[in-house]
Amino acid sequence: MRRLTIGTWYRFLALSVCVWLLSAAPAQLRAQQDQTASITGTVFDSHGAAVANASVAAKNQTTNALSKVNTDGVGHFAITGIPAGRYALTISAKGFGTTAKSDVAAAVRSQDISVTLGIQSFEQSVEVQAVAGDSIAGQHALSQGSLDTVAPESAISNEFIREFTPPTTDYSEIINIAPGTISYNPNGVGLGQGTIYFRGFQDGDFDITWDGIPFNDSNNPTHHSWAFFPGPWIGSVNFDRSPGTASTIGQATYGGSINLLSPEVPSEQSVLPQVSYGSFNTLLIDGQYNTGMLGPRKNIGLTLDVHRITSNGFETLNYLERNAGDIKVLYKLSDRTVITGYSGVVHLFGNAPNVSPYRAQINAYGWNYLLQNNDPTSAFFQKYNTNTVPTDFEYVGIHSSLNRGWQVDVKPYTYSYNNAQYYANDNPNDTTGLATGPNGSSGWITPANCEPEGKIWPCAIDKVNSYRKYGETSTISQTSKYGVFRTGMWYEWATSNRFQFPSDPINHLDQAVPNFHENYWTNSYNPYVEYEWHATKKLTLIVGDKYAYYTLNFKQFADNGKVVGNLNGAPSITSSGGFGSNLPSASANYRLTNNWSVYGQFGKGDEIPPTSIFDVAGGGKEISKLPSPQTTSAYQGGTVLKLNRVTFDADYYAVKFQNNYIQNVVTNPNNPAFGLNEYFLGPDSITQGFEAETNASLGYGLNVYANGTIGKATYTGIGVPSGLNVTDTPSYTQGLGVTYQGHGMDLGIIEKRVGSYYDDNGSFHNQVYVAPYNNVNLFLNYTIRKHSMFDESKISFSINNLFNSENITDVFPFNSPTPAGTSAYIATTTPSPLDQINLTAGRSFVVTFKMGLFPNRHE
Repeated sequence: MRRLTIGTWYRFLALSVCVWLLSAAPAQLRAQQDQTASITGTVFDSHGAAVANASVAAKNQTTNALSKVNTDGVGHFAITGIPAGRYALTISAKGFGTTAKSDVAAAVRSQDISVTLGIQSFEQSVEVQAVAGDSIAGQHALSQGSLDTVAPESAISNEFIREFTPPTTDYSEIINIAPGTISYNPNGVGLGQGTIYFRGFQDGDFDITWDGIPFNDSNNPTHHSWAFFPGPWIGSVNFDRSPGTASTIGQATYGGSINLLSPEVPSEQSVLPQVSYGSFNTLLIDGQYNTGMLGPRKNIGLTLDVHRITSNGFETLNYLERNAGDIKVLYKLSDRTVITGYSGVVHLFGNAPNVSPYRAQINAYGWNYLLQNNDPTSAFFQKYNTNTVPTDFEYVGIHSSLNRGWQVDVKPYTYSYNNAQYYANDNPNDTTGLATGPNGSSGWITPANCEPEGKIWPCAIDKVNSYRKYGETSTISQTSKYGVFRTGMWYEWATSNRFQFPSDPINHLDQAVPNFHENYWTNSYNPYVEYEWHATKKLTLIVGDKYAYYTLNFKQFADNGKVVGNLNGAPSITSSGGFGSNLPSASANYRLTNNWSVYGQFGKGDEIPPTSIFDVAGGGKEISKLPSPQTTSAYQGGTVLKLNRVTFDADYYAVKFQNNYIQNVVTNPNNPAFGLNEYFLGPDSITQGFEAETNASLGYGLNVYANGTIGKATYTGIGVPSGLNVTDTPSYTQGLGVTYQGHGMDLGIIEKRVGSYYDDNGSFHNQVYVAPYNNVNLFLNYTIRKHSMFDESKISFSINNLFNSENITDVFPFNSPTPAGTSAYIATTTPSPLDQINLTAGRSFVVTFKMGLFPNRHE
């Protein structure tokens, strides 16, 4: 079997342990008298000039007591006469975005802090709770929009991630709180590959970024929630449900952008080990170390996290093991230049087949069935189905403020993904869909069946999907009294190696000729220019343009006929192509009052076509002229309101999909394309709907959050009957959360409801009806928050799927559709015992013990 290893993982782990041991020695403790404390500092703009008359609000994170001051003529502020403890600062000024800093220590002998106000940017690791402003309801909202937004968005705070998601969480679970979004993981939260849908967009139709860097697969822009950026590494999320402005970059701005932000490097030294144990024998051990700001100038610091998780999973024998570590270093080179370095490494192993459980297996063996370890002649034998996935992600960010308001941001990066997957194929003569027994999978895996002479070996596949990417994001901006000018470019180069070899699972011997083997190289260019005009104190207009251009250079090797064939005896064939789209945008935000704004947007998004356009017999392009990237045209408008005790935001959207490729998993082993994804150039479609969310702070720490979406997405175009629904687009979604936060406790119960939707079967739509379902989660946490040496020590208990609801989330039909007459879109599909079914995971619990240690504090 071909496997790719990653030696840097072991070197990184060793380095991490060394740093931990060397730095964890506590500094000499200093006695602290029981006196009043203060917080002092200076507020600057993005090019280093002091900001006078800026508002600075400090909220005590234990008592919620609020103190406010304004900066003086040189930007300095002093909040005095307050109790020692940890405070959340919110800093704002006219003409600037709002910035927030949490965990700011008020001490008897305070040290000045520096705060930079700038134009809001997804690339900066700013706490998303900044959008709350002075609103008490906003400071505790599970998800909310910003008063400065020009498009529908959801800011999801660190507080929500830490207190109201399980410790095993990943980004697919985190964003499930946002309006219009559905996500699920059949093996349990964070214990496998998560699935995300919103507004009729599937994974691959939207960007996901890490600290402003887009990341995705190289054959299509899909993502892997279990292999990149586990929950403990995520500081906050900003979910932009729009193509964005011209400066929004990536290969799939088509549907929107899920912007993941790493935590800020804390200013104080701390050690935060934790252990979590839960259902399915799930064990998570995590340790975080923060140096605080070091050096004579207090200008360098780092945060480090290492963790290990093992779990048997909800689905039978769907084992998961992940070892991971990340490190983030912040270096303030000068008052005007900051350098940030980041590295994250993951090594994942799992037992997961290439198929979901069959309908017959679920009916016969139970809701949680996936694999068995009793019958080695069955394709569903655990040993025959494995994934080994090492990944890494690194960047260096340089932010520098120049004279006359000019600012430069440069961020070179690299990341890799290497999925070495091995899986067994079911018996093509299986008629029952059962894992064992007559006419099922039993007796299939034998030497005679698995290595037939002169034929393609049918029993298993040895598969690799591997890529390494190098890229850079660069932005030059200039801030003046009129607004902000931005120009920049995203460039990325990727090298990929993908293959599938027929194999014998008994001895892991591969057949000499592959099903396919391809190397390809991708170049992505996103140059852009935009201007943010501050037309009045209340009105902001943003107009811009971006050109998205991609090139693909392919080398495809001769195969057994699955994709390109024998190439008439040639060992390989090369082909290439390029395609691009112009993507203009225009948006506006108008402040009706200081706490109420309205906005509108027109934007075009794009998505790079899948590499399958080169997967044709004989090699070369699928069609003589390569298609333009898939595009969307989005028209959206909305409003954001933040009162002291209530927040509310709502939007209406209308989006047209164009040149849309539809992905379909081939589930029938008798189909020559079995085991591959097929793509169909589908008809255009229009999706439109209404979204809203609100949070009400009822007092005494009690909050009620709710969101809802009503929408419809239908195909349109010549020869397409009206009323056909876009796959995986629910008729509605609802979210409801009731939380209590006070006296160290964080208690919450959160429900998500999903309306009915349809699944496709190849190019035929509305073939399977998925009924409405809901899920309820419960969270009980107690955390020490007394500005003591043991702050952040915590015990927590969570339950996922509280009422143990068994729900179907997706169906992949086995039978081919039967067209209605000569229609290319309307058909019926007969249910089969071999239909593949995805379901929600059953009820599970997790209990966590976390110890906080702040060596520089004294009781």
